[in-house]
Amino acid sequence: MAKTKTVYVCSQCGVDSPKWVGKCPSCGSWNSYVEEVVSKSPAVQRSYTGAETLKSKPRKLNEIETNHEERLNMHDEELNRVLGGGMVMGSLVLLGGEPGIGKSTLLLQTVLKVRGKRILYVSGEESARQLKMRAERLGASPDHDLYIVCETSLEEIFVHVKNIDPELLIIDSIQTISTEVVESSPGSVSQVRECAASLLKYAKESGTPTLLIGHINKEGSIAGPKVLEHIVDSVLQFEGDQHYMYRILRSIKNRFGSTAELGIYEMRQDGLREVSNPSELLLTQNHEGLSGVSIAAAIEGVRPFLIETQALVSTAVYGTPQRSATGFDLRRMNMLLAVLEKRAGFKLAQKDVFLNIAGGLKVNDPAIDLSVLSAVLSSNLDVPVERLVCATGEVGLSGEIRPVNRIEQRILEAQKLGFQRIILPADNLKGLDRKKFTIETVPAKKVEEAFRALFG
Repeated sequence: MAKTKTVYVCSQCGVDSPKWVGKCPSCGSWNSYVEEVVSKSPAVQRSYTGAETLKSKPRKLNEIETNHEERLNMHDEELNRVLGGGMVMGSLVLLGGEPGIGKSTLLLQTVLKVRGKRILYVSGEESARQLKMRAERLGASPDHDLYIVCETSLEEIFVHVKNIDPELLIIDSIQTISTEVVESSPGSVSQVRECAASLLKYAKESGTPTLLIGHINKEGSIAGPKVLEHIVDSVLQFEGDQHYMYRILRSIKNRFGSTAELGIYEMRQDGLREVSNPSELLLTQNHEGLSGVSIAAAIEGVRPFLIETQALVSTAVYGTPQRSATGFDLRRMNMLLAVLEKRAGFKLAQKDVFLNIAGGLKVNDPAIDLSVLSAVLSSNLDVPVERLVCATGEVGLSGEIRPVNRIEQRILEAQKLGFQRIILPADNLKGLDRKKFTIETVPAKKVEEAFRALFG
């Protein structure tokens, strides 16, 4: 007979405890423990001495055959790139993002482009009528082989799967699905873990690619136990500011491709539009004669693009100067301001400094350091940077400009967009054939050299 006991499980990391505690000793979250009932069956004794028939047997590494992974074309260049060329047959992919960011719109819009495949869309959050209205807004054709079912029971979902036999399965969302095996509410740690494990088993045994939509918590990570991200083959993060029109699709984990890829979308009234050349959209064409604007040659993942860094330096009205950054790490900006004051001799201690990355993007590339300093100095001196000049380079604490990766891609992107000069680290020119570029490359070892090249 199965024994029943009660445990307390952390809803953030999945660690269990025999009693309730205020702060999780594993992840440090407060008030995250929830009560769950666990049924424990007696363990089955297995003999390790006698010979038994097993389903699998060990094989030598050179005896294992490898074939090229068959992929399903999603007919979305950005999504295909992030996945590594399409969805691998039998893979389980988790898509996470903030509420209202466009996760359901992205997947519904994508499956409407896939022709000739039976697709089952399981929704636990919206009604079939709501999905029909959204599909019509996205321009769905009436002859599409897409099946919609609104269900939250995992057992009922598998009955529908058996009847339809889909070639692509979508679950929206994993936190709303529950199974009768676990005696807890939907969205709890044990429910999410059990449902994800069952869907993984189905995907691997049937070879059907499966897409899960997952909620995120207030810290920005996938809600539920951390084991959910270990179970799935790929974890995609859909992010962006709801007040801006751009959305970024990042790959956090990918067993069948690179995690350095990046997809950019533009949110419009009729759905999400793929942005194939983000540089042209992220640059404002009318900043000539305006101070505090500098262009940076950045790389997110493996995609080079040029972005606009904007800075405003003004005299502090109150005693303590303000420091504010949007789309850039505030601590790194404070470090760069200290370098500017210590190494270049510009006094900014009694001035407010505001920094903004145009387009609502969050950039982590350290190569935009030089462009940030250029924008701050331009605003402080009220001298504009030339319109057809861009910069790239990481700035160290001693004021040196450190080399950056993929310098050739950055130069070619600036050249393609019609820039005439690019200021870059001097160490990046070693072994670089400058004759094949029509753009002028200006090397700089210290921030003082870069400022002289920019402002004379």
